[in-house]
Amino acid sequence: MLRPYASRVTRHASRCSRMTPQFSWPVRVYWEDTDAGGIVYYANYLKFMERARTEWLRAVGFEQETMRLEQKLIFVVVDAQMSFKKPARYGDALTVTASIKEHTRATFSFGQCVYRGGAEGELLVSGDVRVACLDAETYRPRGLPRDLLYKLQLETPA
Repeated sequence: MLRPYASRVTRHASRCSRMTPQFSWPVRVYWEDTDAGGIVYYANYLKFMERARTEWLRAVGFEQETMRLEQKLIFVVVDAQMSFKKPARYGDALTVTASIKEHTRATFSFGQCVYRGGAEGELLVSGDVRVACLDAETYRPRGLPRDLLYKLQLETPA
């Protein structure tokens, strides 16, 4: 049974709470991001969100390539849920946000949103993405580095 539209909007809007500390990353929509109708192809929002998560890691002091080479670990997306509200179009200036929702010893989850017109602008897409830490050689789960766990604890809402 379908729920009323208003309850679905409320549920997904909580991913993008303006009260939660958020990291934001600007993205411009290019022709390569659009479909034949000139709107962003749905899968490209995942790419935009990936960029924001990668830049968040850099901002808190972790370079993924260095971690892969020196610590032999990588991060992979293990779950993604998205809600599409309005389309972005060629030339739009977007803001992609990422905020830590929760973490375990080997995973961390982000609430992510894509806005047109800045983080206070029009919400286009919201999503939840869970990332796991794996051994770069065996692809088996691995615990997150202690210094990253510490940063996650600081970023995770109580």
